Amino acid sequence: MSDALLRSGVLVKHNVILRLRDPGQMISYLVVPMVLMVVFKPLYVKALDGSTLQAVTGPLVMFSVFALSIVGNSILLEREWHTWDRLRVTRANQAELLIGKTVPVFVVLVVQQLTLLVYGSFIIGLDVTGPVLLIALAIMVWGFTLLAMGSALATVVRSRGDLHLATDLGSIIVSSLGGAVVPVSLMPSWAAQLAHVSPGYWGLTMIQSAVVGDVDRTLRSAVVCLAVGAAFGAFAVYRLSRGWGRSRLL
Repeated sequence: MSDALLRSGVLVKHNVILRLRDPGQMISYLVVPMVLMVVFKPLYVKALDGSTLQAVTGPLVMFSVFALSIVGNSILLEREWHTWDRLRVTRANQAELLIGKTVPVFVVLVVQQLTLLVYGSFIIGLDVTGPVLLIALAIMVWGFTLLAMGSALATVVRSRGDLHLATDLGSIIVSSLGGAVVPVSLMPSWAAQLAHVSPGYWGLTMIQSAVVGDVDRTLRSAVVCLAVGAAFGAFAVYRLSRGWGRSRLL
């Protein structure tokens, strides 16, 4: 156990250094939603009877989905550098490799959401009435879902171009269909019914419910997000454990 923890710790430290050396994506996914919150606040306040909930949580969820590219890049870079193959032949097993790779990215996702929520509370004027533990649960569950989705995506794409296309197009569809841009209540009936298929809908519902303190709705949405994350995570583990992350497949 001590050897496993040591190996995992070394891998986590290595991936933290990689993230710190390339902070551009994380900074942009923090600054842009902050600007959008300020710009869209008057529109959402007028359209939704003075509520700032959509003005804050909409951009938060949208750009957390865009952060799928951070997750995908973290694995794709190892494949491009031909270092993933080398890691696979070390004493570290598959679980340790995945822990070392995903823990730093999970922290990035959680910090991104938490920072935007704090910014929305103090700058935009979001009234946060939900318990802190419930909000923390929603943020961590949504971070896990995004992490699993991004990891699965990284085992399928063959280039950065493919990754950017999939993350950009997928993020727009998932977030907008889920109600991050326009509330589901204002969508056409066909789009409102289709919204329930999008993970973004359940992520947005979970975070909004946690902010207002709706425990039941938060937990129901969390169950759906966990199920989605577990499915994508299992797919990613299967692909990587069967050698689909090898550099020669790029």
